[in-house]
Amino acid sequence: MNIEELTKSQLLLLTILVTFVTSIATGILTVSLLDQAPPVATQTINRIVERTVKTVAPALPATIVKTIVSAPAPSNEDLVMGALSVQDARTVLLYKLKASTTTPAMAVGTYLPTIRAVVTTKSKNLPKQVNIEFPNGAIEPVTLVRVVGNLALYGFSDSAKLPKATMPKLVPKGNLKLGETVLAIRGDGSATTGIISQINSSGIHTTLPTVGVGVGAVDLEGNLVGIVIDSTNRLLIDSDAIAALITSTSTMAKAPASATIAKTK
Repeated sequence: MNIEELTKSQLLLLTILVTFVTSIATGILTVSLLDQAPPVATQTINRIVERTVKTVAPALPATIVKTIVSAPAPSNEDLVMGALSVQDARTVLLYKLKASTTTPAMAVGTYLPTIRAVVTTKSKNLPKQVNIEFPNGAIEPVTLVRVVGNLALYGFSDSAKLPKATMPKLVPKGNLKLGETVLAIRGDGSATTGIISQINSSGIHTTLPTVGVGVGAVDLEGNLVGIVIDSTNRLLIDSDAIAALITSTSTMAKAPASATIAKTK
């Protein structure tokens, strides 16, 4: 049958049918993608929906608003589990090149996938080249690229096959609040929680218990708050210093061409 022979009513019905099928396919695809997304992404989408509802609610019938608002918001427990999940994928261990991973790690670091690098706390014992062990057991060598203040940055080679992880957003020190929840994954893979107890010129003071130097601390959205530089005093160096480390042009240790860091977007 030639589509040009269809009447206006038939064309209208055909359009409605195509639109209906397309909407069903879009809904199925959206649900499938949300099932595969990390918890923190789903939580962000839920928050956007909540804010959208608050904006358009006055123009909607009361029955529709009641139905939408009744959808459960993510609990604090969900937020904690989601943030710890994304940070767990970014928490790595540093070993000497010839050392076995069955021996204690030299340090703990945070993997920054977008720039193919690892940030950790500066230490006299850290050599220029080390092995990085990821949570999935994969091991890749890295080279010290930059040291700024209390932080060190290691870069992977261009050919290194790195596991997937979410690039953390850096939370500016000025945006932090007293009493804000902070979370961390220790070097042994265990999780711990605390709050920000003080913010001053020395750094971010927290109540995180027994967290090793080099461990990254995140907020409830999985954003990077800082790096532990003093485990005894539970002190973090803020993300402003991490941003400065990434963008700094003054390199104290130059990496070979095989260990260059991708440009920050």
